[in-house]
Amino acid sequence: MAGNQASAGDLLQLVRSGRATTRGALQEVTGLSRATVGQRLDRLFRAGWLREGAAGPVNSRLGGRPSIHLEFDDAHAVVLAAVLDTRHARAAVLTLSGEVLAEHTDDLTVEDGPEAVLPRLGGWFGDLLKEAGRAADTVCGIGLAVPGPVDIDTGRVVQPPIMPGWDGYDIRGRLARAAAEHAATAPDVPVLVDNDANLMAYGEQRTGHPDCRAFALVKVSTGIGAGVVVDGAIYRGIDGGAGDIGHVRVPAGADALCKCGSYGCLAAVASGRALARRLTEAGVPAASGSDVRDLLAAGHPEAVRLAREAGRSVGEVLATVVTLLNPGVLVIAGDLAGTPFLTGVRELLYQRALPRSTAHLDVAPARLGERSALIGAGALVVEELYAPARAERRLAALGV
Repeated sequence: MAGNQASAGDLLQLVRSGRATTRGALQEVTGLSRATVGQRLDRLFRAGWLREGAAGPVNSRLGGRPSIHLEFDDAHAVVLAAVLDTRHARAAVLTLSGEVLAEHTDDLTVEDGPEAVLPRLGGWFGDLLKEAGRAADTVCGIGLAVPGPVDIDTGRVVQPPIMPGWDGYDIRGRLARAAAEHAATAPDVPVLVDNDANLMAYGEQRTGHPDCRAFALVKVSTGIGAGVVVDGAIYRGIDGGAGDIGHVRVPAGADALCKCGSYGCLAAVASGRALARRLTEAGVPAASGSDVRDLLAAGHPEAVRLAREAGRSVGEVLATVVTLLNPGVLVIAGDLAGTPFLTGVRELLYQRALPRSTAHLDVAPARLGERSALIGAGALVVEELYAPARAERRLAALGV
């Protein structure tokens, strides 16, 4: 980033990351002249993306004027974010720094298909913008978390086991139209779609563990999935399939039929759906991971026993995950992520993994609770839209 190659978008990135937050520091890092830095900062000021903060201390013994600190103005736009689960959904209006301005949760069945689900999200977005007191033209993007593998280039889910009717569907285009129709957002508003476990991991890593270079999260709700963040970026594999540990075969599930059509998958023996089925067979009605969560919260002894047993099965798979990735933090999240389940995970994980793999490992619950994927979806939109190259294109489109 030397000389005239440093764009206004590059300067914005330096300010947002904290690497250079004064004009002098920007000159030093980029090698640009004072006049060029000033010109490029002026574009960012005119767009409303930067603001001047408090003056810093004078570091020179000779005195002089204090340096004015530059700050990313997170109030100039908002993000719409939504998270789909199997039987309910959550939507919110977020600031660019991830503060929740308005939020709504309700029943919404993903198996009803995209034509039923996405227009309802559009309606929620319209109501939430009114509640937050924000105009539709302040929406810079929409982020959506879904419970299935996603091709990040197209935003389409790929053969999702628990999302019938969604395979290959144009989620981006339909959600943009639904938001335009119900919330009056721009018809070409950017929409980013990713797997829910990926976005939970992203939200948790950025919020609670920003210095962790290798971070993993396992979501155990109606299904099971994992998200991995390496050096601050989501690791997705070549086509979005990374982290799909719910379909790793485990010995305990040899006779268990999974939703994917195979026998022996981890999800078939240790997911919220699997535990709900076993509880129902034992005379305790339960239909999903959220029902199991409620039974666990009430201290139901059979639910507690099964959750610990499920944790042991997941811990057995995680021993391999931890050995392969060597993460510093492993977060356990989702409907089952209470004490019994975590106890089971720790029992098998520390028993099966090499001591070196777990010596510096922190196994912890989610800090953001049910908002993990929501915060991650908002952050994904912001990081995409304000990345240097995308920022330059957006500034040009704004005419600044």
